[in-house]
Amino acid sequence: MKLNQQLVLITGGSRGLGEALCRAFVREDAKVIINYYKSEAKAQKLADELGSAALALYGDVRQKQDMEKLVKEAESHFDAKVTTVVNNALIDYKFDPIQNKLHENITWEDYLKQLQGTLQGALNTLQAVSEGMKKMNFGRIINIGTNLFHNPVVPYHDYTTAKSALLGFTRNMAQDLGKHQITVNMVSGGLLYKTDASAATSDEVFDIIKANTPLGKVTTPEEIADSVLFFASPWSRAITGQDLIVDGGMNKS
Repeated sequence: MKLNQQLVLITGGSRGLGEALCRAFVREDAKVIINYYKSEAKAQKLADELGSAALALYGDVRQKQDMEKLVKEAESHFDAKVTTVVNNALIDYKFDPIQNKLHENITWEDYLKQLQGTLQGALNTLQAVSEGMKKMNFGRIINIGTNLFHNPVVPYHDYTTAKSALLGFTRNMAQDLGKHQITVNMVSGGLLYKTDASAATSDEVFDIIKANTPLGKVTTPEEIADSVLFFASPWSRAITGQDLIVDGGMNKS
């Protein structure tokens, strides 16, 4: 299915990478659902700017009923089934290497919060759209991961563990849903320049990343969004269960 025929649900779509994703899909003439949890004003402002191709809808990805309601409302609004989901939502997390909790003070509750936002959220969105995708015999699920579980240069324990679990989820769902021509993949960026989540990161850290990256630059949200477009496009039709690392070549695994 071409991008201009798709209805795309982007969780956490109002800011940072989510905003870049929404803009990228609309640029390719897709329709987008801008899911937000706390950032209603930003989501509505973005939807207004993007016009009739966009719809801002509230939903806590951790709540299955929220995702079911959101999908039903969006499909009624656009008179179309959701074809593509980008699981991008990040629940209350800042990439702050100074304030980051290490092994002495991190708690199970910290882990659980990120597991719920990342893994439970991805499960809820997938289950909300899977029946419609099966009927179409088409679907694209794209999960946002991180290069940090390949090389945890900064040990963001709870965040990185949740994202590594998301890779297991990605590969299991790819196996389960492949017979319905639904692909499930992951795009793993590094620290992005610059989003709300990475605002607490110092310029010195970004300079270190530049110095250790073959391309000599820090990956941007727009560059991640372009890679997500690839997984949503017909060009990726034979790819599923994969983790594409998009970080300028910093990680080679």
